[in-house]
Amino acid sequence: MDMKLPPAEELRLVDLELSRLDARRAELLVRRARLLSALYHPARPQSPPSFPGAGPVRETSPRGAQNVLLTLGGTLLAIAALAFTLVSWGSMGIAGRAAVLLVVTSAALAAPAVLLRRELGSTAEAVGALGLLLTVLDAYALHRVALPGADGLGYAAGASAVLAAVWAGYGGLSRRLRLPFPAAVVAAQLPLPLGAVAAGGSPVVVAWAAVVTATADVLLLGRPVGPAVRITGASAAGVLAAWALLTGGGLSLTAPWTGAPLLLGCAALCLGAVRVARPAAVALAAVAGLAVVAAVGGPLRAALPPEWAVPVYVVCGLALAALWRPVRAGWVPEGVRVGFGLAGGGVAALGVLWALPPVAVGLLGPADRRAGVWSGAHAEPVLGGYPATAVLVLLLAAAAAATVGGVWGRWGAVALGWALLMALPVSLGLSYGAGLAVRLVATAAALAVAVRPGSVARGPFSWTGPAAGLAAAGSAVLLGLDVRGATFVVLGVLLGLFTAAAVLGAGVVREVSAGAAVLAAGGLVGAGAAAAGLAPATAGLLLLLVPAGTAALAARVRSAAAEATGAAVGVVGLALTVPRPAVLALALALGGVVAAATALRPERRRAVSWLAAALFLGAAWVRLAVWGVTVPEAYTLPVTVPALVVGFLRRRRDPEASSWLAYGPGLATTLLPALVAVWSDPYWSRPLLLGAGALAVTLLGARFRLQAPLVLGGTALALVGLHELAPYVVQLVGALPRWLPPAAAGLLLLAVGATYERRLREARQLRDRLARMR
Repeated sequence: MDMKLPPAEELRLVDLELSRLDARRAELLVRRARLLSALYHPARPQSPPSFPGAGPVRETSPRGAQNVLLTLGGTLLAIAALAFTLVSWGSMGIAGRAAVLLVVTSAALAAPAVLLRRELGSTAEAVGALGLLLTVLDAYALHRVALPGADGLGYAAGASAVLAAVWAGYGGLSRRLRLPFPAAVVAAQLPLPLGAVAAGGSPVVVAWAAVVTATADVLLLGRPVGPAVRITGASAAGVLAAWALLTGGGLSLTAPWTGAPLLLGCAALCLGAVRVARPAAVALAAVAGLAVVAAVGGPLRAALPPEWAVPVYVVCGLALAALWRPVRAGWVPEGVRVGFGLAGGGVAALGVLWALPPVAVGLLGPADRRAGVWSGAHAEPVLGGYPATAVLVLLLAAAAAATVGGVWGRWGAVALGWALLMALPVSLGLSYGAGLAVRLVATAAALAVAVRPGSVARGPFSWTGPAAGLAAAGSAVLLGLDVRGATFVVLGVLLGLFTAAAVLGAGVVREVSAGAAVLAAGGLVGAGAAAAGLAPATAGLLLLLVPAGTAALAARVRSAAAEATGAAVGVVGLALTVPRPAVLALALALGGVVAAATALRPERRRAVSWLAAALFLGAAWVRLAVWGVTVPEAYTLPVTVPALVVGFLRRRRDPEASSWLAYGPGLATTLLPALVAVWSDPYWSRPLLLGAGALAVTLLGARFRLQAPLVLGGTALALVGLHELAPYVVQLVGALPRWLPPAAAGLLLLAVGATYERRLREARQLRDRLARMR
């Protein structure tokens, strides 16, 4: 290239040369790809054309068919060799036997080398497997002929060791065969266990032999071996270690000082396997941790009374789980830490399950009320045979959960601490007063945890504190029902505790505590009425003070749970006044006053106003029944007419107002009592007048498209008609054959079923028409 050219011309020439080089490079890359394809993916020979009728899809590959044939052939040869050894062996002389063994075994072991040189790998594997089997038969034949008096187990141990060495050497000579090395590993598992059994060793000796063999397997896994050898060694080590662990676990219960070393050996084996089996590190460490707990806890358990057995294992488990703490991460591997944590936590969880029966008895034991209230049936200490160490187990578990931290740790500490307090009266046999005090302390502690900022109540387990408090409070109330004075003390303390929690708490804690406080107040009122010897109806009137109080407080402190609970207490009070209608009328009127006061709040007006109207109406009806009034219309019509006028004026001012709000109360005031009177009136005048009035109301509702008059008038008219037809229907049914009513019912069902879709569509249309009315 001429360097004396101007820069612009020289730059043009450089770009032209680079473009030529790029084009040539692209051509060479294409050619290189074609050569590689031809070299490593030669073209397959064209398959011959298929004959007519032959299927185009082959259901097996040539390789699969070859493997099947080789497997069947090897199996048949193995069967033939076995039959020859067992059946035809005795018909040959010494020379013949030796010649047959030498020729057949040598040929089977030598043939794979020739087959591998001819690239017949599958055939070589099959013949090699046959050769390995023949060596086993040779060993058996040698025992039968040369060593008939030798011990079978001892000979099997020695033969398996020799076979393992022979197969390993054979695999070293024929490295392309995949079967000899795994077969050698399998054979190597037998010498030590079989030798221990043959020598008359105890189960401990046999288990130690298994541990030593499994250790050799683990050492083998640490070497660069193939996948087949690795899988075989790992499986064998797992089986032998499991056998040794089961033996050590059984010995830890019967002979702990003998089983402890064995368990520690198994634990060391599992921990050693962590380095060569990292994917299973957590599981191996967990098994090792359980073995350590059993090894250490067994001798300690044997040296202490029986009731200390579970606490000993729990202490060992928690000590093991302490290695799971992050501060130990510097010298304990991650998988081992997690495995130890799982093992220790599992042991502690089993200990907690063992300690739960006294918790259940302490919580639900006072629920047995067969002796009645204030009978003193549970005033004596509960001695149910539960060990006092159950409390210690719960205490240890609660302390461990508290040290874990986090949401789960706080939740576990709260739950286990509450369980500890519930189990105290039963496990320690506390007196009646102490049992009550412990339950109240449990309630206070649970509520304190719930209202404390940053507690578990602010996390996903927001129900933990309130639920524990409610459970403890319920148990305290049930136990307090045994003694009159204790009832008032317990309810008073609970009222104070839940009121404080409602004031200090928020969210779920506030609502639950408010509802529980209202229940405690209702319980105090009911207990006071029972202590004063008041009649149930009078007690019901007193219970109406609770919903009245919640309605008054709701004007300043809004709590849906408190209002709902107060309403429930009010319903109980009304139910108690039912046996005395005069008191029931008064109770309904008082309930109506409370509901009307609640309806003054805008957010409660729509729902509670109807309730107030229903309560006032019910009070009026009950009062009329108490007075023996037979013509209720004389008292209801003077109320109905002004109510309808007020409703008409409201509709005139607000055409969008619902007819149920405008006319519903006025119409129901007269129609409902009249209907009740009709069904007890033997004369015809009342049904006629009521039917005519209901017909007029129905027609007016249909004319002006008003839902309330149409529905109420139509319902009253239908009931009046049914009342008038009922005697004739009864007479007709009595005169008809007995088979006719079932037949008529069947025909009716068939007709309805045949026209079901059309009737359903008509019902929907009727519903839509009613919904469009005001």
